[in-house]
Amino acid sequence: MATTLNVVPEVRPPSLEADAEQPPLFDGTTRLYIAYYCPFAQRAWITRNYKGLQDQIKLVPLNLQNRPAWYKEKVYPSNKVPALEHNGKVTGESLDLIKYIDSNFEGPSLFPDDPVKKQFGEELLAYTDTFLGAVYPSFKGDPVKEAGPQFDYLETALQKFDDGPFFLGQFSGVDIAYITFIERFHVFLAKVFNYDITEGRPNLAAWIEELNKIDAYKQTKYDPKAIVELYKTRFMPSYDAHTMFNFVVFRLKNNNLEYNNKWLDSLIALI
Repeated sequence: MATTLNVVPEVRPPSLEADAEQPPLFDGTTRLYIAYYCPFAQRAWITRNYKGLQDQIKLVPLNLQNRPAWYKEKVYPSNKVPALEHNGKVTGESLDLIKYIDSNFEGPSLFPDDPVKKQFGEELLAYTDTFLGAVYPSFKGDPVKEAGPQFDYLETALQKFDDGPFFLGQFSGVDIAYITFIERFHVFLAKVFNYDITEGRPNLAAWIEELNKIDAYKQTKYDPKAIVELYKTRFMPSYDAHTMFNFVVFRLKNNNLEYNNKWLDSLIALI
């Protein structure tokens, strides 16, 4: 099981807008630049929380739709989040930051010493690009058929070790790498496509349940309704009610499903 930490609830600072003053750069303060709705930034945020570094790493949230010009010009030329300002340099890339924070700061370790688990963990981290590259495009087609195999992959991966409900048995950086996206896919696919990714996948369901008991993660979660609206706008701009109706008919014909109110709810969700 995950190490239990008494995580003190944290008041989220407001997101910085384009006219916000830049925090002093390299003044000895360690800063984690994030966006509250970004799943990549959430990875580094969870890592910070889990290791109990709230007093050592200051959150600097940005509004990415109206971000300050100084962020790209003076802080992080890639202009992405997350980015960590530490020891006179700025480091980015969410998977790299999970490892960087884990190895450069005190707190419970997020990666096992066991070589078998370590190797499998690296395989799962490397697979994240494949996973995301399959799930996101499925929003414009049939997620059940196109993304289903990806969730099956996770279900199988969760069976490899029997000493806990997580990917490597005990909670690790691998769980952090996936949960920020599963959090979003779970609510979005259920609401818009009536597709419960945990149905028929008991290990995935248990994994999500256990993660929701970890304060370090719970404190970073984004509003489910906002996730649905954000994803509908970002990934389905032309996915209107007519398109959704055609999708429903396609699913009924190809899966021999009976029409019911749940499908109607899925249609109404996009009107």
